[in-house]
Amino acid sequence: MTAPSTFGLSSEARNLHWLLTNLVEEVPGLQSVAVVSSDGLLLLSSDPGRHAEVRTADTTRPAGPKGSAADLATIVSGIGSLTIGAAKLMDGGGVKQTMVAMDEGSLFVMSISDGSLLGVHGSPDCDMSVVAYHMALFVGRAGHVLTPELRTELRQSLEAEALGSAR
Repeated sequence: MTAPSTFGLSSEARNLHWLLTNLVEEVPGLQSVAVVSSDGLLLLSSDPGRHAEVRTADTTRPAGPKGSAADLATIVSGIGSLTIGAAKLMDGGGVKQTMVAMDEGSLFVMSISDGSLLGVHGSPDCDMSVVAYHMALFVGRAGHVLTPELRTELRQSLEAEALGSAR
């Protein structure tokens, strides 16, 4: 995974990038990480260089979330919406986290704030408790800074990066 570029961003955006980089570097077995807004838009990811790939019809890239954090963002948004609906039907209150254990990996989704979500795709051998712990640390540190203004800034930086790599 590559480190995201933080040139020209506010200190809050740089701090959020730093938190994401720490999460990726400290937790073994993470394949892709995405921060998604409440409306399903990718705000921040562990592989920012691949956003342009998602918009093209490149059939050589790997399928699924291993190919792109934008794919992971789509899945995270869908699972977030599904679990929120399920919690409402069951009068269960707010959804804090969701985990899907698969034969070939794991998917973790955790609420950050105002409907934003942190999604992690882990390898089959990742330690789920370590992943969940570090995600909780990220959420605890990022939740108070993920304001509407910061979400807008992050989204605009992703769009600018995608335009720059498409040229």
